[in-house]
Amino acid sequence: MFETILGIPAHPLLIHAAVVFVPLLVAGSIIYALVPMTRRYLWWAVLGLGVVAPLAAWAARQSGLALRARMIRRGTATPEFLPKIDQHMGYGNMTAYLTTGLGVLAIVMVLVLQARVRAAEGTGSTIGAAASGSVLITVIFAVLTVALGAATGYYVFKTGDTGAHMVWGSL
Repeated sequence: MFETILGIPAHPLLIHAAVVFVPLLVAGSIIYALVPMTRRYLWWAVLGLGVVAPLAAWAARQSGLALRARMIRRGTATPEFLPKIDQHMGYGNMTAYLTTGLGVLAIVMVLVLQARVRAAEGTGSTIGAAASGSVLITVIFAVLTVALGAATGYYVFKTGDTGAHMVWGSL
């Protein structure tokens, strides 16, 4: 399923979705967590990216595994090249796991913080009062989001960097 698209390896095509959506998830969730005035405008994008980015990361991972298996089957992966593929694959695995974690955290954060705002609006209190009543929860989400976002950003960079060096490093 993840080996080819229209007769060419799927991995070079599918990684583009991960390259776009994972950094957007990192940036969007961190901004949502740290800049309260953006929450009313970003919540829907962060929710969507919380679903789409992990799917893109896992599709890229699965297509990479299929490409590696295909290269081994066809004898195009030399013994000297396989360790580079495996290093890249290790970074890709971490990217997929961390992106999934960040996606789940982003979705939970949006649902919890939006519910708190709606509850405050329903009781007639101001949004500021709702925000001040949930400072601890907001701080916890912010710390976790920044930490997980930074780790995810690092691994998506390392995955792309090792992949680019394998493909373009000899030019």
